[in-house]
Amino acid sequence: MGPQGTNERDYYEVLGVSKNAKSDEIKKAYRRLALKYHPDKNKGDKVAEKKFKEAANAYEVLHDPEKRKVYDSRGQAGLDDIGFQGFANSDDIYSNFGDIFGDIFGKRFHRERVGPQRGLDLKYTMEVSFLDAALGCEKQIQFQKQDICEICKGSGAENGDIKVCTQCNGTGHVSTQQKSHGGFFTLSTVCPSCDGAGKSVENPCLNCRGEGRLMKTKVLSVKIPAGTKGGSLLRLAAQGETGIRGGTAGDLYISVNVMPHPFFEREGLDIKNDVTVSFAKAALGGEVEVPALRGKAVLKIPKCTQSHQVLRMAGQGIKTKEGRSGDQLVRVVVTVPRKLSEEQEKLLQDFVRLEESDSGKK
Repeated sequence: MGPQGTNERDYYEVLGVSKNAKSDEIKKAYRRLALKYHPDKNKGDKVAEKKFKEAANAYEVLHDPEKRKVYDSRGQAGLDDIGFQGFANSDDIYSNFGDIFGDIFGKRFHRERVGPQRGLDLKYTMEVSFLDAALGCEKQIQFQKQDICEICKGSGAENGDIKVCTQCNGTGHVSTQQKSHGGFFTLSTVCPSCDGAGKSVENPCLNCRGEGRLMKTKVLSVKIPAGTKGGSLLRLAAQGETGIRGGTAGDLYISVNVMPHPFFEREGLDIKNDVTVSFAKAALGGEVEVPALRGKAVLKIPKCTQSHQVLRMAGQGIKTKEGRSGDQLVRVVVTVPRKLSEEQEKLLQDFVRLEESDSGKK
């Protein structure tokens, strides 16, 4: 549903698409707006520049299934929680979306290709126990990603010996003139010699084979905040794949799956569980020890408690970092003995007679 603050436009409204829009429809809508408000067509127009960034932010959220899911459920607040701040400037937009807008950006796109490129975002799915999610914990994860080569420091060259490509003179693209029926036209293509890098490596690094990056196994410690819900998405900034040619690293998104508990259930910040008591304890009242999130607690049973009556233990639920706390809701299940001794049966018969006598006096 994408709830917004008073000064924030709905991303679906920005692109002019419905809440059920498909990926192709979202992409098409963004291409139209990117062409309309592109800085090269609107030089010095601050309004157009703002709309260009606004459309890019909307596309970045709505074309990404995970970000879109967060936005649909919690709006901008959800995006803030996963660390999405939007694009700082137009260059960031060119770097991220140049691959689908090469025909719009033209030579600007070629310049972006030869410069630094941001690394890819990664996603890791983590399973945590009910108690770890409720109380918070720190877990280690192990995953693989493209990381900088420690030998060449990401340059791709054995001794740092990098030269400007002589075929494209460092532009990353070459132009050829072709003849048509109406005369001649110039065709610009990626330089085949340097593959658009604008630079050539004389002696490629043997460790990474000239790529500047190689696949590595990484181990990270991830803090799971207290009260984390199943399906939450945690963002670890700059822990994704290393960028190309000195570009910034992508982000790592942790998708949290919370495992069910044998007897606890969660409802907001409250937790719920059952406790069994004898019919005598339910009738006479007393205390019973019950499991709690942080160990054990004592529950007071009032006299004449009914079966399936819910008793509240204040402050025994989930506590958030903001200081809010839920309660523990305990449902009392009254049990009946499967067998009675002669003395127990006699006492119960006396109880029934007294109960019938009291009823007759009313």
